[in-house]
Amino acid sequence: MNHLLIVYHSQTGNTERLAQAALAGAQREEGCESRLRRAFDADLDDLLWCNGLLICSPENFGYMAGAIKDFFDRTFYPAEPYQLNRPYGLLVSAGNDGSGAVREMDRILAGYPMQKALPDLIAKGELQAEQLQQAEENGQALAAGLAMGIF
Repeated sequence: MNHLLIVYHSQTGNTERLAQAALAGAQREEGCESRLRRAFDADLDDLLWCNGLLICSPENFGYMAGAIKDFFDRTFYPAEPYQLNRPYGLLVSAGNDGSGAVREMDRILAGYPMQKALPDLIAKGELQAEQLQQAEENGQALAAGLAMGIF
């Protein structure tokens, strides 16, 4: 059985809605168990449990959420000996263009090392049905790739 970890932080609820949509999509795939964790609650054990990772963050001041950065700060060095090399995807709820949040998360995740497996979803402004649908599809795609051994 493969495992997909979805880590998120949300203040307004938008990013949580993206994370919940991704979870709903992932749960459609047999052969892959999914776990949704708030960033402040997620830890190294979660990373060691998973075979793939989806990070969901709001864009704050052109950067990732502080809670997501805290998750990276708490897990990066402890994860170093494991060379995790997991596939990952990013979902960003953005007020601007979201590129700063994506750029910095990509830089950090490359150091674990992890490999990007999905195109980024940057949901700008108020969430639309098509953005939630894309989050659901991203969750399902990553879970399906893990279940089929593509990643």
